[in-house]
Amino acid sequence: MSIHKLLYSLLFTFVATVTFAQTGKITGVVLDENNKPIEGVNVSTLSTSVTTDAYGFYVIEVPAQQKVTINFKHVAFKMVTQNFEVQPKEVLEFNPVMDSEYEQLGQVVISGVRPRATGVITVTPEVVRKIPGLNGGVENILKILGANGNSDMSTQYSVRGGNYDENLVYVNEVEIYRPFLIRSGQQEGLSFVNSDLIQKIDFYAGGFEAKYGDKMSSVLDITYEKPKEFGASLDASFLGGALSAKGISKDKKWSAIGGVRYRDNSLLVNSQETQTNYRPRYMDGQLNVNFMPSEKWNHSFLGNVSLNRYNYQPLTRQTNFGTLDEPIALQIFYEGQEDDRYQTLFGAYKTTFKPNDNNNYRFIASAYHTQEQEYFDIDASYFLGEVDANIGSETFGNVTFNRAIGSQLNHARNNLDALIFNAEIKGSNNQTGKHRFDWGVKYTHENIRDRIVEWEVIDSAGFSLNPPVIDIPVDQPYHPYIGPLVPYQNVRATNFVDINRFSGYAQWNTRTRLRRGTLIATAGVRAHNWTVSGQNIASKSQTVFSPRVQLAYKVDGKDLLYRFSTGFYYQPPFYRELRDQFGVVNPNVKAQQSFHVVLGNEYGFKMWERPFRLVSELYYKDMQDVNTYTLENVRIRYRANNDAVAYAYGLDVRLNGEFVKGTESWFTFGYMKTEENQNNRGYIARPTDQRLKFGILFQDYMPNIPNLKLYMNIVYNTGLPGGSPSYADAYTYQSRLRDYRRADVGFFYVFTEKNAQRPNGHWLKKFKDLSLGFEIYNMFNNQNAITNTWVRDAYTKNQYGIPNYMTTRVFNLRLTARL
Repeated sequence: MSIHKLLYSLLFTFVATVTFAQTGKITGVVLDENNKPIEGVNVSTLSTSVTTDAYGFYVIEVPAQQKVTINFKHVAFKMVTQNFEVQPKEVLEFNPVMDSEYEQLGQVVISGVRPRATGVITVTPEVVRKIPGLNGGVENILKILGANGNSDMSTQYSVRGGNYDENLVYVNEVEIYRPFLIRSGQQEGLSFVNSDLIQKIDFYAGGFEAKYGDKMSSVLDITYEKPKEFGASLDASFLGGALSAKGISKDKKWSAIGGVRYRDNSLLVNSQETQTNYRPRYMDGQLNVNFMPSEKWNHSFLGNVSLNRYNYQPLTRQTNFGTLDEPIALQIFYEGQEDDRYQTLFGAYKTTFKPNDNNNYRFIASAYHTQEQEYFDIDASYFLGEVDANIGSETFGNVTFNRAIGSQLNHARNNLDALIFNAEIKGSNNQTGKHRFDWGVKYTHENIRDRIVEWEVIDSAGFSLNPPVIDIPVDQPYHPYIGPLVPYQNVRATNFVDINRFSGYAQWNTRTRLRRGTLIATAGVRAHNWTVSGQNIASKSQTVFSPRVQLAYKVDGKDLLYRFSTGFYYQPPFYRELRDQFGVVNPNVKAQQSFHVVLGNEYGFKMWERPFRLVSELYYKDMQDVNTYTLENVRIRYRANNDAVAYAYGLDVRLNGEFVKGTESWFTFGYMKTEENQNNRGYIARPTDQRLKFGILFQDYMPNIPNLKLYMNIVYNTGLPGGSPSYADAYTYQSRLRDYRRADVGFFYVFTEKNAQRPNGHWLKKFKDLSLGFEIYNMFNNQNAITNTWVRDAYTKNQYGIPNYMTTRVFNLRLTARL
């Protein structure tokens, strides 16, 4: 008997081993139409079934090298069916979206831009990690999908006529803040969002729901990954590197994901016109920890530490401008340096209580602390001259005659210390799968300690220039000037400000069957009360209410969706909006108000037997109590007096699909016009008035060498208004910068492309992705300008707008690896 048992045991072991080797796995997260995970979904084949956990996650083992049908079933949703065929030991990811009203057949993997009733654009993290660009982050792809950004090294963006301060950014439902004193993209460093940690990206370009906060333009909603297994990634290039890791405990209760990043912009700075002697370096670290003691409770912590050092010592600069008939050159010789430091600490705690499938409650507390220093003393001696345009001349291209000589001394000792604390409670209640109620209340305390000391002295041709606000007749050199010598620009202020905010929202969502389709409706209202007080500041309290409505109609039997959104979007002033251009805090600044009307359409179709999607949105925004501002590179200085009204309207069109089989590409077009009227003086272009926009994100591969991938990112924007000199009247300076044209391309050789065909034990099977890439930034070497430098000539009384050109063509080598 013992021999028989031994033989049976050996036979069983052999069969089990062979069976395991001939199976694969399907894994993923099951989501509802609002992109929320669904718990308790039955995932089954003819022989196996599993159930999704509290996060909608599932893993099911299926036979290899044969077609298998998997059914996703839930009592509150229609069934989803999908066919698979996997290789031995292969793991495929499939993320179905279950709808409570209609069934889905065929492939519904979340990839690229997917339709939503609320007009959200969803992007996969894989696309974000591969798209070529100087920033290499989420903001890089937003400039393709609807946002505008004309700064090569900045992660800031504007949406539909708004400025950089009008965009909400959330990570795991926690609001994220940016540094205050940043004035140029090369000072900015790293974006808060770490692309290696992302699970889901949602972007709303306007008309968003009441559950999102009080800004006027857009929402970027990021969800970090909750690990289900161990993993790691490495990204290294000439611009720096990033390292991340994730893992989960044996009892599945603890999980964590984190990463560190280092950035060195020397490669980019050396390509600019201004010759410098410095290396801008930035680094940060992030950690997201989750603890799930039971199915009803989940706790998480998100922390971030960021250290940016910007030691800048300019040497020389020469910028050629003008026309072919009259070329002009600006030559500048610098002395002095700039020493900027930005240190931010951020921590957030979130706990989620889910007593049953229909109710969900969250408590979120966060703290943000930033210490910023901006010190500089830079003396610039400039020569404005005529360039020899005679091709046959020995001095061709050189300055032959100086028409203006001058100097400019800039001084700053700016310090800012800000502490922001948030505490909020949110709830979601789902009734019978057709009605959903969302609500929330939030308290915010902002403590700002700010010192600003800036002055600028200008000497043109030996004569000190007074600011335009001082009206003293000057007739030099014929009569000596005996008035006071004052800086051309002088800002001195010390502010200690406290802002307390109470806000809340209530929102209702429902779905109704109509004769030929489904109507999805969302209605909600927000309330916001804020009080401004501080040292030598009279306390001022204000309250606003923001009703918002979204409607969508899904046509039966067709991949066709119509959307309509409208509502009021108030933006209560943040500290920077309270401080005017002289550094004085005005507590009476009102909330800027924007009334949105958005009409949208989504149409899915097939071309060349491949799926495509066309999305179009027509929008109009009417703005009241507008807080006008000036824009210097990426720094915003408000006038803090609500003295204007404005409007913006336009059209956004996006087409995405498989232009090349097996890859997804995007083509976008946008037209937008925005103008403002200050004190009834007439409408002029706003600083963000960018009329036309074209964007392409194209993916391709070589048919004979499928391991070789191509990613191309092309952006064309018409020119922005060029701004105006300090203290000048914007109505007399309405010139525009040249059009923004940029093409970035990346060639990647993917070593893991054929992993499914490799034998077990091959060293490449350990990697989910291993690729080596060669990137070209600004491939066509276009000269793009971010703003103008204004040079004054005392003799001719002219002011010249000299474009500040950004980076030229740059080459980069990049290695990426993911376990």
